[in-house]
Amino acid sequence: EIAKQNPLFILMQPQQQPDQPMVGMAQAGDTAKINEYFSRKDIRRLFPPRTKFVWDAKPLEGTENIFGVYAVKVPKGGVALLEGDVVTDAGVSADPLGNPTVSMSMNSQGSKTWREMTREASADPNDLRSVAVVLDGLVYSAPRVQGEIPSGRTEITGRFTQQEAADLAGVLKAGKLPAPSHIIEEAVVGPSLGEESISSGWSSFMIALAIVLVYMIFYYAGAGAVADIALIANIFFIMGVLASLRATLTLPGIAGIVLTIGMSVDANVLIYERIREELKAGKGYKLAITDGYKNAYSSILDANVTTLLTGIILLVFGTGPIQGFATTLIIGIMTSLFSAIFITRLLFELRMESSKTIPFATKMTENVLANPGIAFLGKRKMFYGISGAIILIGIISLFARGLNYGVDFTGGRSYIVRFEQPVAVEDIAQSLGDQFVDKNNLRQVPEVKTFGASNQVKITTKYMIEETENDVETLVQDKLYAGLTPFLAGQSQAEFLEELTSQKVEPTIADDIKQSAVWAVLFSLIVIFLYILIRFRKWQYSVGALIAMTHDVLVVLAVFSILYGFLPFSLEIDQAFIAAILTVVGYSINDTVVVFDRIREYFNLHPKHKEEELVNSALNSTLSRTLNTSVSTFLVLLTIFIFGGEVIRGFVFALMVGVVVGTYSSLYIASPTMFDLSKKKA
Repeated sequence: EIAKQNPLFILMQPQQQPDQPMVGMAQAGDTAKINEYFSRKDIRRLFPPRTKFVWDAKPLEGTENIFGVYAVKVPKGGVALLEGDVVTDAGVSADPLGNPTVSMSMNSQGSKTWREMTREASADPNDLRSVAVVLDGLVYSAPRVQGEIPSGRTEITGRFTQQEAADLAGVLKAGKLPAPSHIIEEAVVGPSLGEESISSGWSSFMIALAIVLVYMIFYYAGAGAVADIALIANIFFIMGVLASLRATLTLPGIAGIVLTIGMSVDANVLIYERIREELKAGKGYKLAITDGYKNAYSSILDANVTTLLTGIILLVFGTGPIQGFATTLIIGIMTSLFSAIFITRLLFELRMESSKTIPFATKMTENVLANPGIAFLGKRKMFYGISGAIILIGIISLFARGLNYGVDFTGGRSYIVRFEQPVAVEDIAQSLGDQFVDKNNLRQVPEVKTFGASNQVKITTKYMIEETENDVETLVQDKLYAGLTPFLAGQSQAEFLEELTSQKVEPTIADDIKQSAVWAVLFSLIVIFLYILIRFRKWQYSVGALIAMTHDVLVVLAVFSILYGFLPFSLEIDQAFIAAILTVVGYSINDTVVVFDRIREYFNLHPKHKEEELVNSALNSTLSRTLNTSVSTFLVLLTIFIFGGEVIRGFVFALMVGVVVGTYSSLYIASPTMFDLSKKKA
């Protein structure tokens, strides 16, 4: 009887607090029915004109599904007096007690309107009026106006958490959008797979760290221990910067940190190899350390700047996980420079003040690659032929087989599903084809591949990807569950969806991703070409580096084209692969620049010597550094490949191939090409 007489108040508990504009609260499941009541003409006539009821964007404090509703007075014309395009900046600040607040500033037009609004709202001290901040039909904040605000600089206070203040600042800063938002790419990671990814990511991180720490002590003895201290400090620096940026740590982000471990030892290797050379030349311990650091600075700077440029390009052109990888890579490069140069030098200085020395090699490694005497240039034509043959086979494969493009480049949906027992991918494809039937009654059989273990598959389909109705995702998931039901051993749909990992990319966005990927690779090659041209002031160096980088990209593409379908892990071409290609470019140029730097140094020291002898001597003198860096980086990547999880295995495989090819090209492609282009006519 009460429900018949008070249908609204059965669903909504009214509120009347003098300092709050909220007029009621209700459970989330009842909001649709309450909106239906409020939209009826006979009910709207009971309220003051231009009244609109708007729900809160988040549940009330201390609840999970109770939302407040506000009575908002809509201005004449139905348009807000101020819209997001007048907000020039918004951010999180703090009040005198340290509580989070939101500060906001406006342009001149917005400031004028804001002054009039706040003067009118605060004119009557008994009329406690608020201003609602509304986005997409939801109230994000409704602060009370305490007085006229003469400028656009405003502070919004309240019982905010740090996250709530950051969210509100983001809403204010987003500005006015010309159209409603529409999800064009989304990814969902099931909790079990997400937990496994985190576990495998950290396992690979700790194992890789241990390998590098042991390797440095094995090769450089006491100096290796100093490098290890700097490396551990560097990891703390990276974590501290990521925490201060409130960055989200993804699996590619962890991979970026692990790769940084391998690459951060490069600066120490460069310094230590230089110091060992100075000691062998007969210099005293202190002078050898001083000259070693001084002579290594040029190579360290060039090598890290080129890798940094690659990371910046990744950050600009990449999205989502790629940006996470790029962020950790950029931070790692900058912090590793500080730790490798400053911290290690400080430890050596402290040791020398005590009149003690630190060994830079063990008995086993003291004379490793001391005088290899390899005639790199003498066999350059043979290596040109080997590289040309690999690239030719790769080009034939690209035309014949193509590449295994992921949904990033084709558009569609992909799902990773795990079963209790091993399954046959052909049976799953046929079962899903019976469910995925289009409007023309044609079966759309999805692509089903084993993903890692034999009881885990990756399903890729374009079924209903062009549809835009709100319930399309639910419909596709229903069809997916129906097609997989015979293989799920009685698992309910709710349990199935909870563990499902999925990705969706619209075809138009896939085209954009392809275009941005091509531009990213081309732009990185151009930027590095120009940097080397500026640094070395000879176009032959730039062309040699460009040919080597292009060689590395083509070889990696060839390997992925030839081997996909034959290896027991995914070799899809997606955004992560583009990140790998750009990282390979950065690593390759890192190696090449160090070699070029030594060649330039030899040319300046011995201008009358034969160029071929100088280039061979330079390559031999940097061989120890090149192999040390490559081995340590490859061991790190191998650790991620083995322990890092299936999701990232193809990405890491590309990096592993890139490290091998990049090391090879810096010795046998870049430098010989530069030499051939520089040869003087008789």
